[in-house]
Amino acid sequence: MPQLDPMPWFSILFVSWLIFLAFSPIKVSKYTNLNDPAHKAYKGLSKSWSWPWS
Repeated sequence: MPQLDPMPWFSILFVSWLIFLAFSPIKVSKYTNLNDPAHKAYKGLSKSWSWPWS
């Protein structure tokens, strides 16, 4: 029975995982933000309001 021969199935599985592992960091890195823009836009603490009735 040719279905029980593991060699072609193992090679197909191995090559598909190699392709997946080779291209997945490229796809994932498009969604990660390496330079956090929140730190650049930080202007410090805002001054508290002075309420005239207190």
